[in-house]
Amino acid sequence: MSLFNMEFGIDKVLELFTRIIVIFLVLPIHEYAHAWAANKMGDNTAGYMGRLTLNPLAHIDWIGAVCLLLAGFGWAKPVPINPLKFKKQRLGIAVTAAAGPLSNLIVSFGALIIYRIIICLSFFRDGLMGLDVYLNSPFMGSIVEQSVNGMSMMFIILYILEMFIAINIGLAIFNLIPIPPLDGSKILSYFTSANFDRMLDRYGMIINLIFMFILVSGVLSTPLGYVGGWIQRFFWFITGFIPKIMVV
Repeated sequence: MSLFNMEFGIDKVLELFTRIIVIFLVLPIHEYAHAWAANKMGDNTAGYMGRLTLNPLAHIDWIGAVCLLLAGFGWAKPVPINPLKFKKQRLGIAVTAAAGPLSNLIVSFGALIIYRIIICLSFFRDGLMGLDVYLNSPFMGSIVEQSVNGMSMMFIILYILEMFIAINIGLAIFNLIPIPPLDGSKILSYFTSANFDRMLDRYGMIINLIFMFILVSGVLSTPLGYVGGWIQRFFWFITGFIPKIMVV
């Protein structure tokens, strides 16, 4: 029986494969970015702990990896830092925290460039020189490819890239939420006072419980989806030169 005819579905297979990519590539890059930034800001703790590396095994939390694989929500090992080693403590914490989400955005942007080049080559191959759907509608590549050539290898590549880009942007946005222990709270700490930090520490457990309830309720899906869509459209706009160059 063909894989594409299985009840499990090709979309589920590709989603599972993309989650594996996230576990072994995206999360390690995110954590490495934290370690690299901390090292640049004067704290070499991550380097001593073997975390200043892109080796996935150094960063993977296996419980978090299994959760991500099965439920679509997971985590990696937090990178250890010693704020006392930073030349400027608050700035060091904020820059180190910001490096993780920024790495996700950089990776998604790079993947989008590859995506646009591949899709142009695919459409040229099929004689779709106008690229009307492609130019006007972000991330329609896999749909157009499937309508032209069916469940081709090109469709699989485009579909995985679309999910990969969306997941990276989603991880960046989620981590920028200013709620402990997410990166956004550490970035926010650069702009807040010591009194505010003590208040967060005091009520941290209550804040986390409320945040988890909001997260599980799905209330954040709409605003996070809106921000993610805006970033996707922005990336799409600034890479618009790629198909125009290739058309010429």
